[in-house]
Amino acid sequence: MTTAADGPRLADLATLFADATRATFCLALLDGRAWTAGELARAAGVAPSTASDHLNRLVRGGLLVEQRQGRHRYLRLAGPAVAQLVEDLAGHAPPAPRPTRSLRAATTDAALAHARTCYDHLAGRLGVRLRDALFARGLLDATHGLALTPGGRAWLTDVGVPVDPPAGRRPLLRDCLDWTERRPHLAGALGAALCRRFAELGWTAPGAGRSVRVTPAGVAALADTLGLHPADLTPPVRDTGGGRA
Repeated sequence: MTTAADGPRLADLATLFADATRATFCLALLDGRAWTAGELARAAGVAPSTASDHLNRLVRGGLLVEQRQGRHRYLRLAGPAVAQLVEDLAGHAPPAPRPTRSLRAATTDAALAHARTCYDHLAGRLGVRLRDALFARGLLDATHGLALTPGGRAWLTDVGVPVDPPAGRRPLLRDCLDWTERRPHLAGALGAALCRRFAELGWTAPGAGRSVRVTPAGVAALADTLGLHPADLTPPVRDTGGGRA
């Protein structure tokens, strides 16, 4: 049970995020991959020595884990709970000013906002629409907390997604506040399983960075099985004629 005596520990955790470089590292690692220290340094625009100091703090604080392979040092988020925390914090942060962007940068931003992975589950407009569709079809219910309905279990079986309770402490279902849509998408073990299964079926494919694109087969399947509109499954065309994204 958490009490007021845990205040110092909470303050220590908040301090780990209270630096733009460390926050950038955590956001980059939401793609679920292990990054080298050099890759993270370049992503944050800092010197390798500066990156090393910040990464050491994140490892000591339990937010990152590291693995040495040869002369390379690989780092990743410590697990789904940390990824959830990072995404939730990003969702509560105020929107950033929208600077003038190149066409390429605007296209990348639009792809990420439309569909991306949040560690190991689907996020962005696609993730939010998927959660909405599961509720609309009566496959999820929130009357007594987020839960699968019998119809939801049957649909998952048809799609080939296991619905047994996960091993360990990770919940089967959990909402995750989406930082671009400002509404929840589906996380937890089931959210991760759906993300994996859609990729296995060829319904989704990797895009640039951690963006995801829905394939033509995925558009047809998700429209048929969940009633998702094709317009919700493809990124919008960005008009950058005015110089702003």
